[in-house]
Amino acid sequence: MKFLGPFDGSFRVKRKGGCGYEDCRVQMPVGKVRRLSFFAAVMAFFMMVVEPAYASANMQFYVTIPNEAATPEPAPDSDLPADTTPSLLELDGVKNVDASTMALLSLAIRQVESAREPQGAKLVAKALIAEKYQWSEAQYACLNKLWTKESHWNYKARNKVSGAHGIAQALPATKMEVVGTDWRTNPVTQITWGLKYINERYDTPCKAWSKFKRSRWY
Repeated sequence: MKFLGPFDGSFRVKRKGGCGYEDCRVQMPVGKVRRLSFFAAVMAFFMMVVEPAYASANMQFYVTIPNEAATPEPAPDSDLPADTTPSLLELDGVKNVDASTMALLSLAIRQVESAREPQGAKLVAKALIAEKYQWSEAQYACLNKLWTKESHWNYKARNKVSGAHGIAQALPATKMEVVGTDWRTNPVTQITWGLKYINERYDTPCKAWSKFKRSRWY
């Protein structure tokens, strides 16, 4: 076997056999290549130290050590369209928004169902007063007396003579459409409109109650 070329992990040899007397290339494992590369480098250094004349000659010696580092992935093609798939965080945000909306919707449905009964309607009225008007308990007591007289807190109540309708006995009933068009079947719409009407016309439920006691209407 004879070394004929750059030390790149293979030997070119002339031998008899499958290749005839032509050059054959024998590949060696990477581990052996490293050891032989190191040995060749040491020998070259030794020759330069021991034989200065030889070292001063036009000597070239090439050692190639295979690079085992992972091949870097190619950079993304700038001509390709950008990935518009939502991230997990964005999807999370969508899920959170949907969950909040569903929670509010569920609460509204429960309020409507509860307000179909007089006691539930009173609780809804108290909650709306606390949220929007901050009236005192005395004011709520006046409201309770007023709407008990008008409808007994029955969202289906209707005056056959005047056509007044609902818990607050709106006249005409279509006035409640400023709050919602579902006023015929939704007691929360009726209560919301009734509180708004009292606040705008009388300022407080007790003033509206006083008016009712004098005139039998408010």
